[in-house]
Amino acid sequence: MRVTLIATLTAVAALLAACETTPPAEQSPAGVEERGAGKPGAAQSVEQKPIASVDLTGARKDAASVLKDPNNILSKRSIYYELDKFDVKDEYRGLVEAHAKYLRENPGSKILIQGNTDERGSREYNVGLGQRRSDGVKKMLILLGAKENQIESVSLGEEKPQAEGHQEEAWSKNRRSDILYAGEY
Repeated sequence: MRVTLIATLTAVAALLAACETTPPAEQSPAGVEERGAGKPGAAQSVEQKPIASVDLTGARKDAASVLKDPNNILSKRSIYYELDKFDVKDEYRGLVEAHAKYLRENPGSKILIQGNTDERGSREYNVGLGQRRSDGVKKMLILLGAKENQIESVSLGEEKPQAEGHQEEAWSKNRRSDILYAGEY
């Protein structure tokens, strides 16, 4: 056993000795070449062309103009509800989809959704219902691709009626969510 151990140690020592390398000879430093005008390899002057300007305000004006065009669905900003309801009716889904598409294509745009109610119900109930209405539109816009940081939803309850009166004709106009773009609120 002792002979085997000595033989193994001798073999390991031989392998380690074979792995040693001698350091390479020191390399002399590279020479520095002088370059000047007229010498080969000298730097040539580069002609500076003016940088083209891009007018981003023109595109913004066009994007904003569709919001006010009465022939465009984006000019329609109110979503109306049934009494005590906050789900978006099928007839307003196209309107919400159009606003979601606009927000997707204009990531710098921001909107405020104001949830409103008619005068019936307690103040607390109406504030809660108005918030559920505005949050419902916000969730729908986000599901359709708008970014959450583009949308703020608030409740105005019964504080901002669109129509005065104490009958169903006025109440039906006051049960709504209004979409306002930045600069309109």
